[in-house]
Amino acid sequence: MKDRIQQRARDLGFDACRITTASPPESHPRFQQWLADQRHGHMTYLQRNSSKRLDPDRVLPGAKTIVTLAVSYGDSPPTPGSPRRTALAVDSTPSAPTPPAGPAGVLARYARFTDYHQVLAHPLQALARWIDQLGGPGTRSLWYIDTGPVLERDLAQRAGLGFIGKHTNLIHRHLGNWILLAEILTTLKIEPDSPEKNRCGSCTRCLAACPTAAITAPFQLDARRCISYLTIELKEPIPLELRPAIGNRIFGCDDCLSVCPWNRFAHAGALMKNHARADLAEPDLVELLALDDLGFKRRFAGTPILRAKRRGFLRNVCVALGNVGGAPALPALQRCADDPDPLIAEHAGWAIRRVQARARLTGDS
Repeated sequence: MKDRIQQRARDLGFDACRITTASPPESHPRFQQWLADQRHGHMTYLQRNSSKRLDPDRVLPGAKTIVTLAVSYGDSPPTPGSPRRTALAVDSTPSAPTPPAGPAGVLARYARFTDYHQVLAHPLQALARWIDQLGGPGTRSLWYIDTGPVLERDLAQRAGLGFIGKHTNLIHRHLGNWILLAEILTTLKIEPDSPEKNRCGSCTRCLAACPTAAITAPFQLDARRCISYLTIELKEPIPLELRPAIGNRIFGCDDCLSVCPWNRFAHAGALMKNHARADLAEPDLVELLALDDLGFKRRFAGTPILRAKRRGFLRNVCVALGNVGGAPALPALQRCADDPDPLIAEHAGWAIRRVQARARLTGDS
């Protein structure tokens, strides 16, 4: 039965599928301590539904099995002699638009695709229905794409899908860490796979690469310092002391993922490769500041970037320009300083002062 389910998952486009029991994850004491230490920041939903995350039976009563799945959004490994990418590099494809005249922003790689929740929903739903049919009358299955109250990385590691790296993300031995996770909880009992052991060894590249020192120790993340949290989850002003380290990142951060040596095995996934958005490879920061609410929704329709909303996204763009922008960005920043939304206006004012300070130091005007 397990082989049939895993083959069906591959047929539907998933790059990996492994199975574990629905027993509570062994990591629950660490998760509870992480919450107690307030390292989740303003992500209050993690605290609110923590009891469900610690016991899959509270999510789906009678659950016996969890099917864990991975989809790659990586590239094919570079050929020998090809330029090595840096943490801030952006993808370049033959269909990519002409690079912007002004400073460009960097979006997390997964955000340069159609929203993966939309891409994965149909095949995941199809697999869940197929499992119900396979189990017969009374079988119930519930699927999630990183939105459900489950500790998906811990369960995926127990299923042998990959291992949690020192950056706290899941690493697949043959896909690297450019992977999206999904899971199906089911009342059907299926033989579990063996867990994956940790294979980080002595490597600490991810800790060294983190711009804000959010990875406080191996396997420990303080989300309150993470650029992905600051630019996506945080709905309030970005702390002043962390703004310079954000650089030109405007939605998420890949630095700890980019340096992982396991990425040498990464390849383009079957489901995601046709959903790349080349127009998001090097967005012009100054042009982005001109977006009103309707323009923002149209520009990023169908992408994960909508999650930040205009106010959060323009806040991020202002910070990026404060870090890398020159005098030509000042008129656009001044318009944002007059924006009726105080969040945008405050960050624009900070950026203006930064740009002007740099101009005085360099003698630019």
